[in-house]
Amino acid sequence: MKSEPFNPVQLHLLKMFSYAKDERALEEIRKSLTAYFAQRVEEDMDKLWDEGLWDQDKNEAILKEHLRTPYND
Repeated sequence: MKSEPFNPVQLHLLKMFSYAKDERALEEIRKSLTAYFAQRVEEDMDKLWDEGLWDQDKNEAILKEHLRTPYND
């Protein structure tokens, strides 16, 4: 498997994590990143809705989808 060099964001995150010396700091970073990406998803979904590319029918279709891998006996 060919490895790719880290991009600038990955390098910055690695530097940030080097300062996390305990579980509490790691958890704070994790929560901050989670909140950031949740906000980005929210903004992107609002944009899709406003542009008419997403609607309630698509929400309902997603809720009815069966995405789990079936278990074979």
